[in-house]
Amino acid sequence: MSNILIIKHGSLGDIAQASGAIQDISENHKEDQIHLLTTKPYFELFKKNPFIHNVILDRRLSRFNLIYLYLLMTSLKKLNVQKVYDLQNSSRTKFYKNILFPQANLDKWSSSQTALPVDILKKEFDKNPVLNRFAHQLKMSGLNTKNTMTPNFSWSCSNIDNIKKEFNLKKYIILFPFCSAHLTHKKWPNYNELINLIKNKFGDKFKIVIAPGPSEIEEAKSINAISILDNNKFIDISQLSSLIKDSSFIVANDTGPAHMSAHLNAKGLTLFGKHTTAHKVSIERDNFKVIQVSDLNNLSASKVLEKILI
Repeated sequence: MSNILIIKHGSLGDIAQASGAIQDISENHKEDQIHLLTTKPYFELFKKNPFIHNVILDRRLSRFNLIYLYLLMTSLKKLNVQKVYDLQNSSRTKFYKNILFPQANLDKWSSSQTALPVDILKKEFDKNPVLNRFAHQLKMSGLNTKNTMTPNFSWSCSNIDNIKKEFNLKKYIILFPFCSAHLTHKKWPNYNELINLIKNKFGDKFKIVIAPGPSEIEEAKSINAISILDNNKFIDISQLSSLIKDSSFIVANDTGPAHMSAHLNAKGLTLFGKHTTAHKVSIERDNFKVIQVSDLNNLSASKVLEKILI
């Protein structure tokens, strides 16, 4: 039995996307111990993943914090890993490689860089859809990839019967009208208008709910929907996964919850402006569709409702 290390720091959408790749790594190393290095927001979440035996916390302190860096690298070296699968593929994880295995090739350290096709530059390779990049990386590492292209994030779910009972949730539509403060170009401004159209169309058939994060609770007051909280606090990722999975429909900006929804096989729709394409971020699924426009400010609520009704 050998030790295998996977590195996946985040963000939330990336965690959902990597679920299939993590499953494939585990299933190709059935006799080995699977360790995963991640950051604090996902440390407890990954403990739920049935394909991981041990989760290691990376606090991602400054690279100039030599004491922290020494302790982290020492703990990783003690694992004596047979192989590293770098699913983060960042400058930071490349830095870790240069410390741990500076001369390692694909046999020891699997990354988009070490698995890069000989006839393409990395900046060109990175234009491919994210799941395709994972699949190429793992195939070049000699793995069978049954699940990489179809991630299943349902392992993240937890029991939310108490929340459903408190808010009397039976049939409900979830909206994700928020986005990071520095990513306002991803934000569609017409959610309240959409809510009115849904209520006019369906009456009381569906409750309209939102699930604000820790920095969104105040902003949620401007949305005419029920805020789902747990004892007046934001729900955690596992609770959110279950809320999404059991919903009737989802409408979301291009944010983490949208990617969770896609890989929880939820029925829904995400709204894209010109910042990227749905194809590149591998979000469109059988049940989860997209609207792509050049300017989200010009996307009407009636157009979104039309897509919901299809």
